Amino acid sequence: MEKWSGKPVSFADSTIIGGFWKTEQDLCRKVTVNAVYDRFEETGRFEALKMQWKKGMPNQPHIFWESDVTKWIEGAAYFLKKERDPELEAKIDELVGRMERTQDTNGYLNAYFTVVEPKARFTRRTDHELYCAGHLIEGAIAYKEATGKDNMLRVAMKYADLIDRVFRVEHSAAFDTPGHEEIELALMKLYHYTGEERYFKLAEYFINTRGTSDRDETYSFTDQEHMQSHLPVREQVTAEGHSVRALYLYSGMADLALETKEEKLTEICRTLFENITEKRMYITGGVGSTCRGESFTFDYDFPEYTAYNETCASIALALFCRRLWLIEADGRYADTAERALYNTVLSGISLSGDSFFYENPLAVDPRRNAFNDSRPEGLKEHLPILERVKVFGCSCCPPNLVRTIGSIGDYLYSTAGNTIFAQCYMDADTTLHLNGKTITLQERTEYPCDGKISWTLKSEGNFTFAVRIPGWCDKAELLVNGEKVPAAAEKGFVYLERDWKDGDRIELELEMKVKLWEGNPEIVDTCGRVAVTRGPLVYCAEGVDNDDTPLRDVRIDWDAAFELEKAEVAGREMPVLKVQASRREASKALYSDRKGKKVSFQLKLLPYYAWANRGVTEMDVWFLEK
Repeated sequence: MEKWSGKPVSFADSTIIGGFWKTEQDLCRKVTVNAVYDRFEETGRFEALKMQWKKGMPNQPHIFWESDVTKWIEGAAYFLKKERDPELEAKIDELVGRMERTQDTNGYLNAYFTVVEPKARFTRRTDHELYCAGHLIEGAIAYKEATGKDNMLRVAMKYADLIDRVFRVEHSAAFDTPGHEEIELALMKLYHYTGEERYFKLAEYFINTRGTSDRDETYSFTDQEHMQSHLPVREQVTAEGHSVRALYLYSGMADLALETKEEKLTEICRTLFENITEKRMYITGGVGSTCRGESFTFDYDFPEYTAYNETCASIALALFCRRLWLIEADGRYADTAERALYNTVLSGISLSGDSFFYENPLAVDPRRNAFNDSRPEGLKEHLPILERVKVFGCSCCPPNLVRTIGSIGDYLYSTAGNTIFAQCYMDADTTLHLNGKTITLQERTEYPCDGKISWTLKSEGNFTFAVRIPGWCDKAELLVNGEKVPAAAEKGFVYLERDWKDGDRIELELEMKVKLWEGNPEIVDTCGRVAVTRGPLVYCAEGVDNDDTPLRDVRIDWDAAFELEKAEVAGREMPVLKVQASRREASKALYSDRKGKKVSFQLKLLPYYAWANRGVTEMDVWFLEK
C-alpha cells in the first residue's frame, strides 16, 4: 500500500447479516435508540431546541446539550440508512424543524448561549460551542445520507460558515481554537461531502493554530495540557490531558495528514498512537486513567478500582485507528480498534440495551463503594458506579454508543490502489468499488466467539485481498478454494493477489486459544498478576459466579487448562471460561507469620463487556499468578 492512499469503505456498503454484531445492532435499533430518545425527552434536551426557556423554569439548557441531541440524530440516521422507519424519521424531522426555526439569522445555533447567556457567544473557550457545532455537522451529513433531506445540512453549513468567518477570517472571537476538539474531524467530513474548500481550510486552521495562541484560555483548575494546547500539534509526542478531546484532535490530525500527505503530521500521529498503546492504554482498550480531568496521566499508570476509562474515549480511540489504517497498512490499528470496541466500548452498554456506564473500571469491591456512599460529601473519593444507569447529567456516552453500533460496518474494510484490506471481522455482505470494478464479498463468521472467517467472492477481476492476522494470534491457517496458502503476515496482513473468479472462496482460521498476559514491570497495579484473554475478548470474574470468593486473592497457574463453553449471561449467550484456580483458606487472623493454606476451586470467567448485568457484585480482571 502506498502511504496516504487508503480509502474508507462505508457501513452503507455493507449489511450485517448475522453473528455478534447483528445481535448488537438489532438490540440497539429496537431498544437503545428509543431508550436514549426517551431519556433525552424527559430531561429537557429536546425541549431546549425550542429556545423558550426562561429563568426560574426547570431544565435549564446546558452548554453541551446540542451535542447529545445531534449525536442521537446521527446514530438514528445510520439505522434509517439501512431501513427507513417513518416514526423514527418523524421524530428527527421535528428536532430538525426546531433547529431551523430557532437558528439565528447569522447562522448561530446553541440553546444555552441563546436563552441563558446570549451576550457570551464565542467568549469562553471552555464552553463547548464548537464541539456542539462539530456534532451538528456529523449528524446533518448522516441524516442527509439516510433520507436525502438536506434541511439539517443547510443549518449545519450556515453555522459552519459563521464559524469560519468569525474564527479564520475576522478573528473576532475571544479565543482561537476549540476548547473541546471534535469540529476538526467534522469539518474534514463536511469538506469531503460538499467539496467546499473553506471547510478544509477551517479544519486546517484550528489544527495548525492549536498550541500557538496566547488567547486560548483553559479552565481555572487545570492547565493547557488538559486541552492539548501546551504545544503546537507537531511537537506533541505524548498523549496528554482530557482523553476524549485528545483522541478527537488526533483523529482530525490524521484526517489532515491523509489529505495533505504531510510526513511530519503522519509521524506525530503514529508517535501518539504508539505512546497510547505501548504506555497509556489498559488491556481492555480503555484510556484516560483518572477522573481528574478525565485525563491521561503518565506512562504505566493503570489503577484498577478507580480506573476512569470513559466509554467515549475508547470510541474516539477506535475512530483514530480507523483513520490511521487509511494512511498506512499496519494491522496494529485494527488490533487496537478491536480491543477498544469489544471490551471497553461494549462494557458501556447493558446487555438489555437501555443502561450505560460512563466509566469502565478493571476491578470493583462493593464494600468500598458502600462505605464511600455513606460518607459526607466532602470526604468521598471518586469511585466508578457499580451498575449502569439510564441517563447521566453529562450523557455523551449513550448517543455515542448508538452511532458507533449503527455504523460498525465502517470497521470492516478499506481499500488502497488495487487492494482490499479486511480490517475487522463481521458476518456481513459488502459491495465495494475498486479501480472501476464492483466487487461483492460475502463474509461469514461467528467472530469474536470463533476464529473461523470465510469470504465468498461474487465478482471477477484482478486485485489483491489483504487478510489481517491479529497480533494476538500465534497461529493462522489460510486457504483459497480449499488449498492452503502461506499465512506469513507483513505488518499484520497476508496479501493474496490473483485473478479472482466468481465463487472463489477464502477461508481463515485463527487459533483462539486462551492466553494469560502479564503487565510491564513498571505497572505497579499488575505486578505479580495475570489477565485472561481469548481472541480480542478480555475476560473478568464476578463474585456472583464464584460464591463471592475474594477475587483479589485468586491465583491462576500460567499453564492452567481452560475450559470453553457457551452459556447465558443475563439472557445473552456468550463464550465463558472455567479454570482450576486457588485461593487462601479463610482465616480469622488479620496478619499471620505462617503461609496460608491454599484451596483449589473452579473459577468462572465471562467477557469483560458483560460484567455488571446481574446486580451488584465484585469484579476483577487481574489475578495473582500462581
